[in-house]
Amino acid sequence: MYMSLIEKISEQIATVTGGDFVCKNQQSIGGGCINSAFRLDGDGTSYFVKHNSAHLLDMFIAESEGLQAMADTNTIRVPKPVCYGVADNQSYLVMEYLRFDGGRSVDLLGEQLAAMHRHTQERFGFHVDNTIGATPQDNTPHNDWVSFWQQRRLGYQLNLAKRKGCGRKLIDDGERLQELIPRFFTDYRPQPAILHGDLWSGNYSYADDGQPVIFDPATYYGDREADIAMTELFGGFGRGFYDAYNNAWPLDPGYSVRKTLYNLYHIINHFNLFGGGYLGQAEAMTDRLIAEV
Repeated sequence: MYMSLIEKISEQIATVTGGDFVCKNQQSIGGGCINSAFRLDGDGTSYFVKHNSAHLLDMFIAESEGLQAMADTNTIRVPKPVCYGVADNQSYLVMEYLRFDGGRSVDLLGEQLAAMHRHTQERFGFHVDNTIGATPQDNTPHNDWVSFWQQRRLGYQLNLAKRKGCGRKLIDDGERLQELIPRFFTDYRPQPAILHGDLWSGNYSYADDGQPVIFDPATYYGDREADIAMTELFGGFGRGFYDAYNNAWPLDPGYSVRKTLYNLYHIINHFNLFGGGYLGQAEAMTDRLIAEV
């Protein structure tokens, strides 16, 4: 069955590229904690393929849409999507295969991310829902950023946490924080910038020509500060990245407070996915944010 899957994917690649792709070699490689992945090699061309259960096709469609939206900005490099589909009870996403060497400066990454963030649209959200990790991410478009964050981000995660049995403290304080969110935006009006959406250190690297590459997105249009906040949550970007970003497009002074609001979304999501100490971390972040106002 596995060879049949590869043959069917190879046929689809040939169809969409207008070529005559024949797989000469395939190799299983890391696809993260959610999907399986392999590389397909033809004559002079390789592709990276993620696959999972057939019912998860929408996840791959959304990832393809996000990658293409970022690629269309012509700013920072992403693996370009090639095709997606279902074969042998497996959904799949095919992308160009990029060779990473991982040994370059982060300055260019900061400059190019700032350039990507300058690409905006009229509304916050995205034209398809996607996932943040394995959690559904509701991207229903909004005209107002505060409402979007109250409802589609913090509120969504709090509702999941309630079902996970997080206890009253996070829910009560989280709902209070929801009401207070407008106070973090009294003199700051973010524009709907295209975001990677899940920009931690495991989701960027460098191609063998030294160009930065970002991948595994949870793309939507939102406050650019949300992407920068995520880079600080688990570390791994370095001072040069932030200096380069701010030289290209300085962050608002209020970012130093709002970054906790944006990262609270990810920490509650980690509680919803993994449990454990993330609950205490989410409660402490909520307390800190409430104290700010």
